[in-house]
Amino acid sequence: MSADIERRTFLGGAAAVLAASGADAQDYKDPALVASQPGTPLWPAKERFPLWPGTPPGAPRPLPRPEWQMYPDPNYPQLWVKGIATPEVSVFRPALADGSAILAIPGGGYGFLAIQNEGLHPAERFNADRTTVFVLSYRLPGEGWANRALVPLADAQRAMRLIRAGAANFKIDPKRLGVLGFSAGGHLAADLSVSYDQPTYTPVDAADRLSAKPAFAGLIYPVATFQPFTHAGSRDALLGPNAPAALIRARSPELHVTSATPPSFVVHAFDDGLVPIDNSLAWIAAARAAKASVEAHLIAEGGHGFGLHLPRDNPGSRWPDLFALWLRRHGG
Repeated sequence: MSADIERRTFLGGAAAVLAASGADAQDYKDPALVASQPGTPLWPAKERFPLWPGTPPGAPRPLPRPEWQMYPDPNYPQLWVKGIATPEVSVFRPALADGSAILAIPGGGYGFLAIQNEGLHPAERFNADRTTVFVLSYRLPGEGWANRALVPLADAQRAMRLIRAGAANFKIDPKRLGVLGFSAGGHLAADLSVSYDQPTYTPVDAADRLSAKPAFAGLIYPVATFQPFTHAGSRDALLGPNAPAALIRARSPELHVTSATPPSFVVHAFDDGLVPIDNSLAWIAAARAAKASVEAHLIAEGGHGFGLHLPRDNPGSRWPDLFALWLRRHGG
């Protein structure tokens, strides 16, 4: 796949994205229509499955109502969604699957999901490398769910287990399933990498006997810690305001890295004005101290939220190619 194709907007914005799935764009814009049709998909995909049978655990009353928004970036419009009442996994299969698989986790500060820039685009890009991509729409902790600090992690664990349970159908090797997270989604990917076996929900079915451990973890401008140099918005959205120190430590992934932590691939820009690069530096230091494999690509310029859209003359624009090569050496 050429660099131009890798970086193009997914068919040119939200309307085209929706049209690509055969959906009417109006279905995703009219709140009254969404309210009258609660089964409206969160984003377009030919194939999807819910994480939980029936109502998810700890559900508020009333359930959140899906909302869509276009972020007017002049370079690449982005479709955002919040109001996740039914967390689900969207499945993007390559034409010729080679058995490798990625659970992609969009960011959004735990207040929304950047589904286009950090979900649909990575799916398109890594499908081209014959990798099956699963995009996670996880519950947002501030939308009334019980036990808010563990809700996204529970969804991520459940997603990994359900994907492994369906490995034969998806034509993947369950041992080659990794995770790729962006920003707050990078926090969730890092948390999953160190807390994959932490009990976060009551087991539902046989799938919950399977491991939720990723084979590898891609952390792209991640919120890797909730220590003082974190992104405070993500911390407060997940834990609530004025969270106790013990809870902050419990959900600071870099404090829990061990030699059993999966290999990680880190990308971050020094000029990131939203999530300081200190987050990635802390993760790298923790991995080195624990003798856990880590590869890092730290770039001078790029800011935050660039996804796959850095300019071609920025060395960081090659990170998807480097990640694709890296994951083949680390279980993918």
